[in-house]
Amino acid sequence: MRKIFNNFTSNPKDDILSGITVSLAMIPEVVAFAFVIGIDPLVALSGAFMIGLITALFGGRPGLISGAAGAVAVIFADLIIEGHDKGLAMDAPVDNMQYIYLFAAVILMGIIQVLAGVFKVGKFVRLIPHPVMMGFVNGLAIVIFWAQVKMFRNRNAVVDENGVTEYIATYMQGSQLYIMIALVALTMAIVFFLPKLTKKIPAALTAIIVVTAIVILGDMEGVSTVGSYIRDGGGTGLKGELPTFNTELWDKLPINLETFKFILPYAFLAAAVGLIESLMTMNLVDELTETRGSGNRESVAQGAGNIISGLFGGTGGCGMIGQTVININAGGRGRLSGVMMSLTLLVFLLFTDEYIEQVPIAALVGVMFMMVIETFAWSSFRILRKIPKSDALVLITVSVVTVVFDLAIAVFVGVIISALVFAWESAKRIRARKSLKVDGTKVYEIWGPLFFGSVTDFNMKFDPKNDPDKVEIDFIEARVQDHSGIEALRGIANKYLDLGKEIKLTHLSPECKELLMRNNPEFDTIIESSIEDPRYHIATDLMDAEV
Repeated sequence: MRKIFNNFTSNPKDDILSGITVSLAMIPEVVAFAFVIGIDPLVALSGAFMIGLITALFGGRPGLISGAAGAVAVIFADLIIEGHDKGLAMDAPVDNMQYIYLFAAVILMGIIQVLAGVFKVGKFVRLIPHPVMMGFVNGLAIVIFWAQVKMFRNRNAVVDENGVTEYIATYMQGSQLYIMIALVALTMAIVFFLPKLTKKIPAALTAIIVVTAIVILGDMEGVSTVGSYIRDGGGTGLKGELPTFNTELWDKLPINLETFKFILPYAFLAAAVGLIESLMTMNLVDELTETRGSGNRESVAQGAGNIISGLFGGTGGCGMIGQTVININAGGRGRLSGVMMSLTLLVFLLFTDEYIEQVPIAALVGVMFMMVIETFAWSSFRILRKIPKSDALVLITVSVVTVVFDLAIAVFVGVIISALVFAWESAKRIRARKSLKVDGTKVYEIWGPLFFGSVTDFNMKFDPKNDPDKVEIDFIEARVQDHSGIEALRGIANKYLDLGKEIKLTHLSPECKELLMRNNPEFDTIIESSIEDPRYHIATDLMDAEV
């Protein structure tokens, strides 16, 4: 039990205050994405509480904040629409069937993530190159910045001639806009300058309290607050209830193959996107804190959080980079910071909703703007001309794709480009040094990796027809890395054998020897073993042993 809850807190004051700050900053973002996909904000906020609590307690990265993130929420937008239509088309129409399908998809999403952690898929986050990480951070910072710009809009309800209510967003104008800008600027100034005076109190929380007090005591009219933002978007406010087990899910959900086929694509994509964003956020926290988390344990915790959320009527979620950076910058390092965020969010929903609804949106936007400034990798502009062009291309591409499409596509594109560049550069490193022994044997000393990318160059190094009757291929400085390399080696050996020439293969690894002789037992006579034969092993990672 002690191992499960290690790193709970080393500084209770900082963890508690940072958790409160993050809970305030999370509300408008979660509510905004709830409106985007067309669900009740309380469903999203309940999900944020449950996912945040489970991952804070059991996750692999203390200090990482999880909640109902937009990257996952937008995936379920089409499911909400189709699920509602399916519910109305049933023999006994169900008006809220979209929520039933959503909760089922979130549960399945969690199961997939738990399996990913159990089978240690989380370790593949190591394959993400640094330029991809920088592009991810920059792109996500731009996305968060743009989301805050949209907070400068008013949402007005318009009823058309058919009685359908639509919400039209228009940007603020006149004094309302100027007041909003002034309050945002004041918030940013407090967050920037207060740490230079004292670090005993969190700057972000202080800024939110000060700006809220100014708005309330100054009796400012027309200032957008958390409460007005929720109601203008069609919500009823922050007042909620303690999440309870969702028995309606099992009563109304058709448990059959058709339902599974309907929710599986959404669940799988959401699980993939959620894990990618969570593990990328974990990597960022590792860099900021100079410590290391466990990707596999984080995957299991994310999955467990989503399963619990679905069972208790919440939406899906994952690690949230913006709130995580706010937490780290405010001093939150232990599990207590995430626990405090979740419990504070629950208190807001149950008891203090009328007070939190008075917090100006401008204060939260100012905090998020400062987070964007601190998160964006400004050094990327300075190093663009100093790094290889391929890395610069990856960095820029990932940033753009993150903004235009989504995080998952951006990471996949970045990794694929990086892998292709690596394969191309590695393929050019294959070398062969030729020499003759006293007995007339021609020796080819191979240097570099032999794999699918270097096979063509490898074959061009040899001249079977004109070589002497005795040939030796030495792999002491080379490594056969894949099946294409094995086939190339088998092919060149057979060419010499078909010409009646004697060939020896030396300094091959045991794995390579086994693969060569599996389909060609006669190769046992041409492979020479030596104490100098290379042996390759994978380093054991104790962190990956923890789940």
